[in-house]
Amino acid sequence: MTQAEPTLPAPMPPSTIDMGAIFAAHGERMARIEALRPGNKDRLFDALTAAGITYVIVSFDGAGDSGQIESIDARAGDKAVDFPVVVIPYAALTWDNPEAEMRNLSLEDVVEQLAYDFLSDAHGGWENNDGAYGEFCFDAAARCIHLEFNERFTSSELFTHDF
Repeated sequence: MTQAEPTLPAPMPPSTIDMGAIFAAHGERMARIEALRPGNKDRLFDALTAAGITYVIVSFDGAGDSGQIESIDARAGDKAVDFPVVVIPYAALTWDNPEAEMRNLSLEDVVEQLAYDFLSDAHGGWENNDGAYGEFCFDAAARCIHLEFNERFTSSELFTHDF
């Protein structure tokens, strides 16, 4: 067997990664997102009130390997109502632009987007591995959002016996 000379170049020297800068950038992004939420919630509650909707129930389920919103139900008192065909502005950040982007979304789409945003904040991983399930109540009269969720629990145990 003939010994061959290596043909690949030597690996690059280890680079220095500034984790502090990465965490600081992430913190700044989260602060910008948090600054947009009050305006989005105010516009949503104003539109719900103008439409005569007193509250909205959003049911979600993280069963299986992908969580999803199961239903979005608007109510006027105890009566189920349809969402009106209304478009409202929703401020969002995108990964490729540090400035806020204004999107015109339907009233129901704003409810869904806020529900996904709050789920990500309240329960990272709700959508994975039989995660959480529950519901939100967007209460227009009280101008607040309630979240109630339950977690599925999968137990795994390992016992080792030494003889």
